[in-house]
Parts: sequence; structure tokens; C-alpha cells
Amino acid sequence: MTIKNVVVAGGGVLGSQIAFQSAFTDFNVTVYGRSEDSLKRAKERLQPYVAIYNDFYDDGQKADSVIEKIRFTADLEKAVKDADLVIEAIPESLAAKESFYRTLSSVAPAKTIFATNSSTFIPSQFVDYVSQPERLLAIHFANQIWANNTAEIMGHAGTNAQYMDDLVQFAKDIRMVPFRLNKEQHGYLLNSLLVPFLEAGQKLWADEVADPQTIDKAWMIATGAPMGPFAILDVIGLNTPYNLALAQAKDNPIEEKIAALLKERIDQNEMGLATQKGFYEYPKPAYQNPDFLK
Repeated sequence: MTIKNVVVAGGGVLGSQIAFQSAFTDFNVTVYGRSEDSLKRAKERLQPYVAIYNDFYDDGQKADSVIEKIRFTADLEKAVKDADLVIEAIPESLAAKESFYRTLSSVAPAKTIFATNSSTFIPSQFVDYVSQPERLLAIHFANQIWANNTAEIMGHAGTNAQYMDDLVQFAKDIRMVPFRLNKEQHGYLLNSLLVPFLEAGQKLWADEVADPQTIDKAWMIATGAPMGPFAILDVIGLNTPYNLALAQAKDNPIEEKIAALLKERIDQNEMGLATQKGFYEYPKPAYQNPDFLK
């Protein structure tokens, strides 16, 4: 099928980026939020992307008109009335996703493809909640979608291959590089590699082996990488790693300490790039300074 009408459910960090990228590449985009307050926050998140996209892409000032083309609604039935594709980017709660998919199945047209952007769950965990499991799959994006333009596409055992093909084409059409996974994998490709790396950095910090800047510097000098684990955590935002550490904290002292250390920063609104302060201060973080590596 040809995908043209796209609904993004959830206007958080990645939801807002997916919506902007899709609208920028000329898809009809609707952002669904659970309340008017959540939609207001989503609109605020979209604003900085105008300058970012005008600077990043060689499309003139095309980004100037993107936000005005996006529809916003707190009415799910209205949002998906003619949807070809719904990309679910709501919080990582199985209960919340169950409720969402049950409701979505009751109001979405028969043609609609359901795609989760979850980095925690896999499609087969939702099959019992949807009316057409053959149309259910995952499309996972990296943060800063305009630059880190990957789209990991993963079905479950009952996904119809045609919809995998449709999502691969959609990814190409929004200027992503699609990666088709042959089977379900928690963490997909990117996070299966990235999460253990970030975890190793946090354990070195929590165990007082070295401070975050020293750990980052060691990685950057030895590998030539532009960022270390703590700079990457700033980009991700500290809520996600905190929740992961908290989930693993029971009977695990080092994870408990990681969670406590991250909570201290979160309580001070040092959430990372989103709040302009995390392990580094923005917009000019120390790791980008040539003297950082000396």
C-alpha cells in the first residue's frame, strides 16, 4: 500500500521528531496526545526543529512551514480516521500501551498499519491487544532523527511481509536508512550494542573508578569517537537510563547506586541536552572543546 497519512501517537522527544521529519518530507501528519496540555508541550518541542532542519538540510527554508501543516488532536478516533500508518511513541509502560492498542483497534480503519517505536518492548508483546496482528510491527528511530537517520524495522512471527515492505519504503521516503530485522530482538540492533556500552560507563562512575568526563575522554582518545557514554546519555536524556537502572536495582547494589546518582541530577533538572545541563552544559559542551582531549 502507499502510505500518505501518518499519525504519531505521543509528542515526546522522539514522537515530535518523527512527526516533524514525516511532515518535512511531505506526508500528511497528525499528532495525537492524551490531553491538550500534552499537545501544547508537543508543539513547544517542535519549534526548535525549524532552525535545525533549515540548517541541516539543503531545502531552502522548507522547515519554516512544517509545523503549520501538522494537525494536533486529543481525539484518537478523529486522529486515525483515514490513517495509513500509526506510529506509537507513548511512554514505555506495558499497561499504557495495552490500553492504547485496544482503543486504537476499535477506531482505526482496516487499512491502518500499527507500528511501535518502543525501545523496550517487541511487537509480539502487543499482539493480544490488536484486532489485526498481521498489520502490527515496529519501526525504531534513533534520537536526533535528522542526523542519526536510521529506522530499524521489525515484525513478529505473524506480521505480513507486505507491511514490512511498506514500512521499509516509508523509511526511505522520510530520508531514513532502513534496517530490516529478520527476527524479534529486544533492543533491536542499535540498543543491543549501545545499552551495554552505556551501562559499562555508568558502572565505572558508580563504582568510583573515574568521573564521567575522564571516562568519556578515555573512550574518545582511544577510539576516535566524537562522544563518550556520558555525552550520549545527555542526548538520550537521563529519565530513560534512570528507569532502566531502577528496574534492575533490586538485589543489585551497583544498579541501585546508578539509579541514585541519576536521580540526584534529575531532581536538579539536569536532564541532559533537553534542559541544557546534564553531565555537560549546553550549547557548548566541554567534550566538543579541543582542549578536552589534552
